[in-house]
Amino acid sequence: MNIILFGPPGAGKGTQAKMLIEQRGWVQLSTGDMLRAAKAAGTELGKRVAAIIDAGELVSDEIVIALIKERLPEAEAAGGAIFDGFPRTVAQAEALDALLAERGTQVDVVIELKVVDDELIQRLVKRAAEQGRADDTEEVIRNRLKVYYDQTAPLIPYFADQGKLKEVDGMGSMEEVAAGIAAALDAK
Repeated sequence: MNIILFGPPGAGKGTQAKMLIEQRGWVQLSTGDMLRAAKAAGTELGKRVAAIIDAGELVSDEIVIALIKERLPEAEAAGGAIFDGFPRTVAQAEALDALLAERGTQVDVVIELKVVDDELIQRLVKRAAEQGRADDTEEVIRNRLKVYYDQTAPLIPYFADQGKLKEVDGMGSMEEVAAGIAAALDAK
């Protein structure tokens, strides 16, 4: 099963993906983690990615899709992929649909985690303090939310039109959100 965890930065996609990995054995394909790893590696690609991440902007579709394509065989072997932070644009969603179709599969369910902005900002500021993430300053967080609403939120009707979108309240405890996700997946 291929699922997308969808929602603004700080909605809990990474946390919920980790819980799904433990519960279902699937592979998390987190573009944020992959991009931060590329940045930390200091490679030529990593240097290009660093400047974009530090500004709170989106990395090019070409780079992100190449990272996803590289990891798909691992996810297929595990019986499922959890896409976390990808796709972020309609063009990326179309590219993912085409990439999966080439492999004889598809996105099965899109889980949209619904969280209000004030809560997102509080979560991200707290995470920045706990993890020392320089990319989570309040100014960058606000820019990331703006980018999300401008460029990523248009995916909601894209997946709704395909009948794949399931909304889950992301304001509860981790366990409550996980239960909502499990119910949405098991209803598929």
